[in-house]
Amino acid sequence: MIKLAFVFRTAPYGSSAGREGLDALLAATAFCDENEIAVFFIDDGVFNLPAEQHAELILQRDFVNAVKLLDLYEIKNRYVCSQSLQRFGLFERNLAIFCEKTDRTLLLEKVAQAEKCLTF
Repeated sequence: MIKLAFVFRTAPYGSSAGREGLDALLAATAFCDENEIAVFFIDDGVFNLPAEQHAELILQRDFVNAVKLLDLYEIKNRYVCSQSLQRFGLFERNLAIFCEKTDRTLLLEKVAQAEKCLTF
């Protein structure tokens, strides 16, 4: 059962939402079992995942290293919207971490089953 769903819908640069969401997600691991937490990347949120990000070109800190912390914290329930990947021309092989590629409808059904949902 998913207690906490973290939904990333915004790109990693241009606002602090992604970094704040990741901070909240990592903090939540101290209070919940890793199986009770799920992470969802949908819409512009899929831009948090590509391994090759050149944040220095826009004078930002690289976000991809922070995303890789999901492996370190053993968060295994990770989903990415297949339609969002397709819309932006992104491929699973280019993602920094493994996420289960899921149809948008099924992904939203999983989010709806969570006790609490935090969107960033």
